Amino acid sequence: MSDPDLLALSAHLPGGGAAPLADHRGKVLLIVNTASQCGFTPQYAGLEALQRRHGPRGFSVLAFPCNQFGRQEPGDAAEIATFCTTKYDVTFPVFAKVEVNGGGADPIFRHLKHAAPGALGTEAIKWNFTKFLVGRDGRVAARFAPATAPEKLSAEIERLLDA
Repeated sequence: MSDPDLLALSAHLPGGGAAPLADHRGKVLLIVNTASQCGFTPQYAGLEALQRRHGPRGFSVLAFPCNQFGRQEPGDAAEIATFCTTKYDVTFPVFAKVEVNGGGADPIFRHLKHAAPGALGTEAIKWNFTKFLVGRDGRVAARFAPATAPEKLSAEIERLLDA
């Protein structure tokens, strides 16, 4: 069985229900597994800067909180939302907490990992703030390690926006 088209999948909303990724068709997306108590958490500021800079041209960050790495996202949906808005003034969508590895991995992350394997071809996500860049056509264009600062992605985002 082949993987479904990424934009055919839906993301779970923090309050219940789901939002189809098809709502983002035609946009360049940066999909990130996030956590509020991680050494990389300050990247929220860089992600928001990308959102504000490129959003008007058809770009969006999509954040998926994850508690699988060092239990660094222990909060519930309301706590996560409060943290993101009060600490980093996040304006991009923050979806419900997900698993990104293992049998319970969210289908979105199963698709992303298969389309863009990591180092040495591994599909596993190693830590919080792994980033997947998706073109307007819904194809995964690149995968970036947690240590890759969001501001380093601007040129690649612009290239996809101009495509």
